[in-house]
Amino acid sequence: MVELIDVLIFSALLLMIGIGGIFLNRKNLIIILLCIELILLAVNTNFIAFAYFLNDLNGQIFVFFILTVAAAEAAIGLAILLLLFRNKGSLAVDDISELKG
Repeated sequence: MVELIDVLIFSALLLMIGIGGIFLNRKNLIIILLCIELILLAVNTNFIAFAYFLNDLNGQIFVFFILTVAAAEAAIGLAILLLLFRNKGSLAVDDISELKG
């Protein structure tokens, strides 16, 4: 049987990997977006774990809303990345400021 502390440790590891990935790689936008998704996955794991162990469905329902927003965020982020790559030929974070106007 999986205990609550096991799930919380797993979620904390996902959170640390996501935050560490953002701090270690500030140049590539795809890696930054993937790390943000890892952070959202850690939050969702916490919601699911507490909803399961407290026998409450509110956490699981809230996860569906978070996944919907995350899907929209990913679609918009990938559209911006595609625009950046078409205009500049690279995915460097420094090139984003040149897309103004």
